[in-house]
Amino acid sequence: MDRPLHGVRVLEVARSANVASAGAVLADWGADVIKVDTPDGDGRPAPGPVVAAPNRGKRSIGLGLGMAEARPVLEELIRRSDVFLTDHPAAACAKLRIDLDEVRRVNPGIIYVTGSGCGTAGPDRDRGADEATAFWARGGSADGLTAPDAGHAAPTPSSGYGDNVAALAVAGGVAAALYGRRATGEPSVLDVSLLAVGAWANQFTVNSALAAGGPLPKLDTRPQSLGNPLVGGYRTADGRFITLAMSQPARHWPEFCRLMGRDDCAFDPRFTAPDTLAEHIDEAVGIVATAIAARSFAECCRLLEPGTGAWAPVQDGWEVGNDEALIANGRIAEVVDARGGTQRLVANPVKFDDGRLRLGRAPSVAEHTEDVLREIGFDEDALTELKFAGAIS
Repeated sequence: MDRPLHGVRVLEVARSANVASAGAVLADWGADVIKVDTPDGDGRPAPGPVVAAPNRGKRSIGLGLGMAEARPVLEELIRRSDVFLTDHPAAACAKLRIDLDEVRRVNPGIIYVTGSGCGTAGPDRDRGADEATAFWARGGSADGLTAPDAGHAAPTPSSGYGDNVAALAVAGGVAAALYGRRATGEPSVLDVSLLAVGAWANQFTVNSALAAGGPLPKLDTRPQSLGNPLVGGYRTADGRFITLAMSQPARHWPEFCRLMGRDDCAFDPRFTAPDTLAEHIDEAVGIVATAIAARSFAECCRLLEPGTGAWAPVQDGWEVGNDEALIANGRIAEVVDARGGTQRLVANPVKFDDGRLRLGRAPSVAEHTEDVLREIGFDEDALTELKFAGAIS
């Protein structure tokens, strides 16, 4: 069963990447996701990966939610859906009549899901927020990666970083709610905020601070700050980086030294016992740094490969997209776009059974309007009237 949500219909009224990406994950898992775009496509970014990834596998309809003529279409879609997915704040939902009460009036059994910035309760429930503010800055990640003497806070590693983490939480919540409705007959109301996901990602730091009764001291990010020369990132001769994560230095030091051509240090008593290692940590770090800095990135990878200690190359986006492990497990998948071209995209990280993930392309704005409306009972005359009124495209 590689598409466990086959037969589930999701109605998505959203623009933000965290909710749109959640819809894409649900589509990957087999759901029929109908995305409501504006008739003129306003708010949809220009074509490219930023559109292809979060909108893949969906069907798009152009519908003017604020128009009275569009209301019967919207209500019929709600009536036939299992999940209503939105990122609109409460005031906007009320204005468009897509708030919980209105949606449940039409379909009492629908699962209602909000992807918010800072939650649907509390003082900031109507405050605008995105991944950079709610997830990254307010959720603690920026502080965790900002050195004590830095001139600016650490930025997010890539566009959509927090959005994509939150999307998995939204999709997982929807799956749990579908199971719960089947088991109990009761539909859930879900809220997954970027702030809550940011706090969850940093839960160990947050929990430790709460236990300590105040802010934690800033960590020294150098490898030797942990008292272990085999933990941390080291620069190679050609400007790349290797990350070591060998948490038991006494166990892995001799092997590392042999692999990197430093047999003379392998059993040096200064580095083979915890107490003496602590006394000579700077020397140990220097040995590791010098050994790696003397070799190219490729050579370091080749030498470390047969070892038993944990390490990894620091990869850029191109290398991640061509990572053999991701490809072998089907986590880089191909999709044919609207022009017939083949594009590779990162797949969601959940692999069901041994099925090969098949990604559907992102739709053009309003591409499926007529098909979807015919499915839910609107005839040609009704479609013509809706087009004439500007309610659909």
